[in-house]
Amino acid sequence: MQKQVEKPERPEPQPQRNRFALVPIVLFLGVAALFGYALTSSEPSKLPSALLGKQAPATELAALPGLASGGQPVAGIKAADFAKGDVVVVNFFASWCVPCVQEHPMLGELKKRTSVRLVGINYKDPEGGGLKFLQRYGNPYDAVGVDGSGRSSIDWGVYGMPESFVVDGTGRIVYKHIGPITPETMTRLVIPAIDKARTAKK
Repeated sequence: MQKQVEKPERPEPQPQRNRFALVPIVLFLGVAALFGYALTSSEPSKLPSALLGKQAPATELAALPGLASGGQPVAGIKAADFAKGDVVVVNFFASWCVPCVQEHPMLGELKKRTSVRLVGINYKDPEGGGLKFLQRYGNPYDAVGVDGSGRSSIDWGVYGMPESFVVDGTGRIVYKHIGPITPETMTRLVIPAIDKARTAKK
């Protein structure tokens, strides 16, 4: 009588790992790498913006309390101000933002060289912070709105301070600049964007 040889038990098949579970992680890392590269390169404005070519968000912001020019209060921001036929540069800034301090003289120079209407949006500053900032470094803005909650910055797709947008005379965003404006980027990127927007509306 032959002894029956026991067959070794086959291991239970392990459930196949879902490869698709890694897709969100890979996508996130890819986007993070893109942002990191753009922010550290000489072309921060290459970061994607879903708003380019579209109408600027309907922004209504109260004026910065206490800010005056020539004895008159500096106005806040109304959505209609972006569609009056003039090119506008919208600049997001904050008193706690070190690059904003570095950029600030460039805003005055930009105003001097282009006579563009310059609008400031003061982002999440402590009470009185934005006013002290502009009193210390000067006020190049024609209007300043307070975005205390950060809601408007989200609407504009802002990544961080500072950021600037060129809006054409119809209220359409035609250029976005991420990070501080420098003498080089002002001459090579920002001023040409303003000139192009002015030429296009003629």
